[in-house]
This record gives sequence, C-alpha cells and structure tokens, in this order.
Amino acid sequence: MKIGFAFCAIVLVSIAYASDPGQLQDFCVAVPDCLCSPNCLNAVFVNGKFCKNPNMVVADDFLFQGLNKAGNTSNNVGSIVTPVNVNQLEGLNTLGVSMARLDFAPYGINPPHTHPRATEAFLLVEGTLYVGFITSNPADPAQKNKLFTKYLYPGDVFVFPQGLIHFQFNVGKTNAVAFASFGSQNPGTITIANAVFGSDPKINPDVLAKAFQVEKNIIDHLQAQFWYNNN
Repeated sequence: MKIGFAFCAIVLVSIAYASDPGQLQDFCVAVPDCLCSPNCLNAVFVNGKFCKNPNMVVADDFLFQGLNKAGNTSNNVGSIVTPVNVNQLEGLNTLGVSMARLDFAPYGINPPHTHPRATEAFLLVEGTLYVGFITSNPADPAQKNKLFTKYLYPGDVFVFPQGLIHFQFNVGKTNAVAFASFGSQNPGTITIANAVFGSDPKINPDVLAKAFQVEKNIIDHLQAQFWYNNN
C-alpha cells in the first residue's frame, strides 16, 4: 500500500507540473517600459509586462477604436494588417487573446508567414480569398510537407494552427476584408521572405545559395529588394 501511494503521489506531481498556470488576477493592464518611468510607481511585473495598479485602471484601458476603418493597401504586397494586441490595447495583458483587421487590394497578398505564439481563427467578411497553410516537416523523410488550401467567401472561417506557415491571397477584382483572432496577447509574426532575405545584417548569401540550391547571383538579387512588412 505504501509503495502504491508513493507511486500515485509521483504521478500526480508530474501531472501538476505539466500544465501552464492560469492567471491569478482579473486583469493586468500593461504600462510602458518601466526603466526610469513614473508609470512604474506601484506597478507589478507579470508575464513580460508591468501591470498598472488595479485602483488606477479605467474602462478606456480595455478599449480600442478604429477597426471599422480600412487600412492603406498601397504597398508592394497590396495588403495591410491592423493589429490589436497588447502593444495597442494594454488591457489585453495576461488575457491570452488578441485580434487584427486585414485589408486586401485586388490581387493583394498577405505573404507566407507564421505566428510563433498563437493559433489564428480567420473570418472573411468581404471579397474572395485563397488561403492555406503548410504542415511542419513530416517524420518520414520520404514524405513532403502537406499543403491545406481553401477558397473563402464572406462568412467563412478558416483556422491556421500555431507556428505553421500560412498565407492569404485576394483572388477577386474587388477589395477584401477579414478579421483574425489569436490565442495570445502578442502572437508575433515572422514573414518568411522578409526574414530570410531582408534581415539586418544580411544572412551570408553563400548560406542561402546552398540552402535554396540556386546560384549566388539570385540570392544577391533577392537580398537587394525592399522587403515590406505589412503588419
């Protein structure tokens, strides 16, 4: 009996340590970086952001206005993302959610990218989009990364799993509008081409030429381009 009890205790401890802790307060409204800042008086540090004193929190800390306005799509990719994460709305701090508005010009694209910290639920409200995501490297080296794609119409929702490369492309002749929700207060974005060819400092072109199995002059051309971040 004692052996069995000890075994059960070990199992329970392992289970307890396997899950993430939940938030321990109603909210934690973020304040700006606190080095030498008066905002830090009576502030508390939680989950990467300092928290405003709860007695000083007001309704406006939980309000963001402007997602009814279209973004400017006059750029190289013909799309723009208007994010509403903890950096724009301090009241999201520690709550684990955020969202964004996405505007697309005709044939505009939100280039292949990933969100390292969040799954994305994507709702199309206007236009027609071709969207998709690619799986991570399969365990079997003989298999290839699998592509999942769909054409979306107003009212359709598509999910992009956390960390996977995905894209959205406006296949229509009119503007398209979508809204995305994320399972993180700060999902992060890595735009693949921008990161690989537009980093500062640049990746050694010999590395990229070998990685992509192309001539070095092609890499030189790609690294010389202006890579636009639309979000």
